[in-house]
Amino acid sequence: MDLAYIPSPSTGVIHLGPLPLRGYAFCIIIGVFVAVWYGNKRWVARGGKAGTVADIAVWAVPFGLVGGRLYHVITDYQLYFSEGENWVDAFKIWEGGLGIWGAIALGAVGAWIGCRRRGIPLPAYADALAPGIAFAQAIGRWGNWFNQELYGKPTDLPWGLKITAGANREAGIYHPTFLYESLWCVGVALLVIWADRRFKLGHGRAFALYVAAYCAGRGWIEYMRVDEAHHVLGLRLNVWTAIFVFMLAVAYIVISARVRPGREAVVEPPRDAAAPVEAGKDEDEDGVEDAAPKTADADDSAVERKDKPDQAENSGSGSAAKG
Repeated sequence: MDLAYIPSPSTGVIHLGPLPLRGYAFCIIIGVFVAVWYGNKRWVARGGKAGTVADIAVWAVPFGLVGGRLYHVITDYQLYFSEGENWVDAFKIWEGGLGIWGAIALGAVGAWIGCRRRGIPLPAYADALAPGIAFAQAIGRWGNWFNQELYGKPTDLPWGLKITAGANREAGIYHPTFLYESLWCVGVALLVIWADRRFKLGHGRAFALYVAAYCAGRGWIEYMRVDEAHHVLGLRLNVWTAIFVFMLAVAYIVISARVRPGREAVVEPPRDAAAPVEAGKDEDEDGVEDAAPKTADADDSAVERKDKPDQAENSGSGSAAKG
């Protein structure tokens, strides 16, 4: 008999009249707000403008959600496109199913678009946001608790997770892998914060450290999970993905430290920087062409014209004197 365990919620949704409030969605939304809020604090500390992180997040977050869902649907296509399944369920993001690999990859594309529009280097933005993303993942994993998903092998440990019987799951006490990953992500965030302060990481190395540290934990946590997944050479696909991405992140840290040591001196150009002006033209703050140079030229011409009669008169007087 199990005397201690972590209970699962009886339902992942609460209805306020016709409006459903889903625990999974709330965890994702709260995580996004935390990432933007903390990322903004770090961006301002680096010399950036307040609000820039949120402006770029308007691009990054939608791209990230689409990327996360695409990765999940592609790697677990049998859940939606096999016989007896309804392909429309692939669009039901509130039921769970966001792949972090796809979310980061496509989210980076959205962030790149936002950074390009603001004239901001993407690596600096990624460094500022890195620990906030880890905190967001830690919060988002609790959405899996509401949906009773992503648990591990059976266990009799006092912190085991009690799962009730339902679609594609059997009742029992299992390893709470959602909790393991949540705690690991908090540790990753704290590691990045410490390393960034200690070594002044720049040019994307803080973000690469976050990626490498997360992958190190995701590998062993993924190995404990028992939900259906594709396997390659005896390992789950996500384990291989974690290994591959980990190697890329470490390689980036090493190469970047040699090629571009130190940290960016300026992360965001002034928003009111003057646009280049064509040679020979002066413009005031309102963009109106300054007529002062032309007026000066006109005055000089007038003076020149005024002097010419005097010169002619003097020339005539000289000739008369000689005669």
